[in-house]
Amino acid sequence: MEKQIIIINGTGGSGKDTFVELCSKYCQVTNFSAIDKIKEIAKIIGWQGDKSEKSRKFLSDLKKLTIDFNDMPFNCTKEAINNFLASDSEILFIHIREPEEIAKVVNAFNAKTLLIKRVGLENISTNYSDASVDNYDYDYIIENSTLASLENHAQNFIFELENNKSKNH
Repeated sequence: MEKQIIIINGTGGSGKDTFVELCSKYCQVTNFSAIDKIKEIAKIIGWQGDKSEKSRKFLSDLKKLTIDFNDMPFNCTKEAINNFLASDSEILFIHIREPEEIAKVVNAFNAKTLLIKRVGLENISTNYSDASVDNYDYDYIIENSTLASLENHAQNFIFELENNKSKNH
C-alpha cells in the first residue's frame, strides 16, 4: 500500500481511537493528534487531563491562541508527517477538529479526510473545535453503531485505501 495520510475527526466518544486501533489489525498505522502539544502546555499551567466542558473549551481556546501566535499545531503536524514518511507505517491518522486546520493539511499534503459518527451521540457544542466537527466535506464518513460494525468498516476502509477508492460509506 502507498503511504496514506488520513485526517480523522468525530465528536468526543465517537470511536476514533477504536477505529484506528481496528485498522492497525490490517496494516501498520501511526496515530497522531494535533492537540497533543496543546495538552502538554495545558498540563504545565494546571490542566489535570479531564474532559469536562470547561476543559474542552480551555484546550480549544489554547489551540486557537497557538495557531494565531505561531501556527504551532500545523508545525507539529508537519513534523509528525515527516516522521511518518520516514517510517514503516502505511497510514498516518491525524486527529484534527477545526475545518480550517483540516484544510491546511489536506492542501499541503494531499491528505484524505474521515469522519466517524456514532449513532445516538450528540455533538459537543460548548467550544469552537468540537462544535465545528461537521463543518467539513469529508472524503469518507463512517457510522459507528456497534464494535463489530466498526471493525467491519475498518477492514473495508483499509481495503478501499489499498484500491484507491473514496467518498462516503
